Amino acid sequence: MKQQGLLLTYGLVFLITAIWGLNVVFLKVLVENLPPQTMTAFRIMIAGITAIIIVYFTKSLRGLMIKEWVFTLFGMTFGVILHHLTLALGLVTTAASTGSLILSLVPLATAVLGMMFLGEQLTKMRVLGFILALAGVFFIQGGSLAGLKLSSGEIFLFISMFSQAISFIFIKKATATLDSKAVTAIMNLAGSIGLLLIALVLEPGGLSEMTTASAGVYVVLFASGIFATGIGHMVFNSAIQKIGASKTAIFNNFVPFFGVLFSVIFLNEVIEPSQLIGFVFIVAGVLFGTGYLEKVWLKRQPKRINR
Repeated sequence: MKQQGLLLTYGLVFLITAIWGLNVVFLKVLVENLPPQTMTAFRIMIAGITAIIIVYFTKSLRGLMIKEWVFTLFGMTFGVILHHLTLALGLVTTAASTGSLILSLVPLATAVLGMMFLGEQLTKMRVLGFILALAGVFFIQGGSLAGLKLSSGEIFLFISMFSQAISFIFIKKATATLDSKAVTAIMNLAGSIGLLLIALVLEPGGLSEMTTASAGVYVVLFASGIFATGIGHMVFNSAIQKIGASKTAIFNNFVPFFGVLFSVIFLNEVIEPSQLIGFVFIVAGVLFGTGYLEKVWLKRQPKRINR
């Protein structure tokens, strides 16, 4: 991949992480004003329609082979249905800033799964990264052994985080032969139908409650669906196709930064010192655990000359 194209990909992914950080604030607003599961179904449906429109004009859709369907549907199950459902449920009772910090573990989880299923190597630096990340989780939940028990909201957010990491593995496999825009469109549109069916069961009155919010809430709903999820995941999945799951997932480090920043600005949330310490540990853990620092270190080592 040419340097100019690589820089453009990195720049777009960085912009998407900023939008995703803001989206955590959007989701907090939405779950406080709309039924979580029903809202999530419609938000992902908006994202799917956005992706389908883009795919139509770019003529990126073709018939899928069985293997491509399998990878895409597994990616949808984990990355759309399970990830977004548990994210909405977690934010009902958990602060947006805490949610952002927990989601910062996505790159590390992706690296672990890469080693398990893609044959990536386990090194001492990566083991150190896992330990640092776990220490970060400890500080995020309060930095005390007495309060080590996670709340139900935090458990939902951890499931959401891990589900997204699993989906990256399947997306990487699907986009090996299929255009990333088509994968995103199929995942979001089909996933929204699954989410709506779940919502009809869990929230029988959800459809009627969707009409009770103010106009501003619906603006937030469409902004989240179109820009954060529809266009955002299309750009992110394209980056996974071009530079790989682990390298792309590293950019998720910026999501908690922007999430915490926007939570303080727009929701007046207070960040505890222990959470800031936890964030530092997680970032360090991700940089070690994904192998990023190791690669940088190896590149700077002088090459040995064999005689």
